[in-house]
Amino acid sequence: MSKKQKTYTAEFKAEAIKAIEENQGNVSKSARQLGISMQTLSNWNNKAKAGTLAGTKQYS
Repeated sequence: MSKKQKTYTAEFKAEAIKAIEENQGNVSKSARQLGISMQTLSNWNNKAKAGTLAGTKQYS
């Protein structure tokens, strides 16, 4: 049985990165608030810092 992969919009990802900033860089707390895994949010954060996450240039 395979798991269905959940997809997130660029807007959701951008808001997630903004949530990290609002929580003083606390990825774990932000992930819990958003109901997503910490690893997923950490990956998005790393991509945003590298400038490769769509929709996050406004927060750079």
